Amino acid sequence: MDKEKKGVSGLVNRDLLFPYAIPYLAYVGLAVVGNRFLDKSWVYTLKIIIVPALLIWAWKWYVPIKGPKRVSGSILYGIGFGLAGLLAWCLLMAPFIDAEAEPWDNTAFFLRLLSASLIVPVFEEIFIRGYIFRAAYQWDILRKKTGAVPAINEMLEHRTIEDVEPGAWSAMAIVVSTVAFTAGHVTMEWPACIAYSLILCWLYIIRKDLLSMIVAHGITNLGLALYVKYSGHWGFW
Repeated sequence: MDKEKKGVSGLVNRDLLFPYAIPYLAYVGLAVVGNRFLDKSWVYTLKIIIVPALLIWAWKWYVPIKGPKRVSGSILYGIGFGLAGLLAWCLLMAPFIDAEAEPWDNTAFFLRLLSASLIVPVFEEIFIRGYIFRAAYQWDILRKKTGAVPAINEMLEHRTIEDVEPGAWSAMAIVVSTVAFTAGHVTMEWPACIAYSLILCWLYIIRKDLLSMIVAHGITNLGLALYVKYSGHWGFW
């Protein structure tokens, strides 16, 4: 078995799971609970307040969102992949929805647009591609090594995602992160989610950073919001 490693923080993957996951879980929890008791505008207001606060608190434990390549290139790639992802999302969603759904009022629309474009891309990419993808990659490597059994425990207790080289990948890491990403969406979105996750994984391999994926995710969500607003096809939202 190769030597145990610890990154800059000195924390192993089991310790890091909570700060990576808590913004994601808070967002989902607010949606599940809040939608039962509160107006949409209040739910999104709470998300906009609480989730960024959690991100700020946990930021010191996150891997850098910048990679070895130029930031300007990552932004340009993010915009291009985000637009491609928007097209793929709409094409794969269309067969499963009624596009002519009830419209949102202006306040709720603006709050959701703000949340979807600026907040969701950050916490979702940090958790799904920043933590889960890297942890799955480490697990995949360990499970192939003789004596590294059980590999999942070794990965959680004696490894840190901080040691994973930016852009390092395996087929298993792509599959696990795609399943995790898809599981956070409703069933009719699953085909689009799978395709979109594969697009972002490809982008990660090319650019070797989280920044490009955050930009791409934000562009897709912004583009989708503007599309439903001005086309009237609210079913895509």
